Amino acid sequence: MSFVDRIEAGRRLADALETYDGKETVVLALPRGGLPVAAEVAARIGSPLDLLIVRKIGVPYQPELAMGAVVDGDAPVVVRNEDVIRQAEITQAEFDRVRDHELAEIERRRARYLAGRQPVEVKDRTVIVVDDGIATGATVRAAIRGLRRRKPREIVLAVPVAPPDTVAMLEKEADRVVCLEQPSFFQAIGLHYRDFRQISDEEVIATLAAFPPPVASKGDGEGKDQA
Repeated sequence: MSFVDRIEAGRRLADALETYDGKETVVLALPRGGLPVAAEVAARIGSPLDLLIVRKIGVPYQPELAMGAVVDGDAPVVVRNEDVIRQAEITQAEFDRVRDHELAEIERRRARYLAGRQPVEVKDRTVIVVDDGIATGATVRAAIRGLRRRKPREIVLAVPVAPPDTVAMLEKEADRVVCLEQPSFFQAIGLHYRDFRQISDEEVIATLAAFPPPVASKGDGEGKDQA
């Protein structure tokens, strides 16, 4: 068991990222579990905090197994995990049905979490994308690819734990990957936490309220198609 909870994981991750200048950096959390981790990083470096809403597309009879992921926007970015789709014998219609369900959930979360809140500008800035851990990497790949459309200067992926092969794959997607622990025997993210309880919508809203977005400046319309 590697971490007491997401707060402790976030503090340890912040230690590894404290050289970043908060004035030139934006921290984006993958909700819900990534937000408590990201909040610790943003607080340490003095950076704005925002959400990058992305949903795993799970195998219908085994939802925790990712056959892909989707991140919202004018043209949603969908990443397919072809190996899982083939092994699970998933048809295109089955994939599309789950994808559409997750797109609806993204819209629900956007309305609940971000109502009236303008997205933080990321163009030409370093963006640190934070989650509480990574398994297959499909969800994070979608997040990074969607984020590229907003033209950040650099994308840093930062997580407490992930398997080595997933880290190696994501190093081809992000400009830098910071991962505290890479166990060779990896079963599930939650097994690396003593407390891995689900984060509620109310906790997400309260955490974001503690990090009000910066005053809007010229060019802030750039990120309106993203969460």
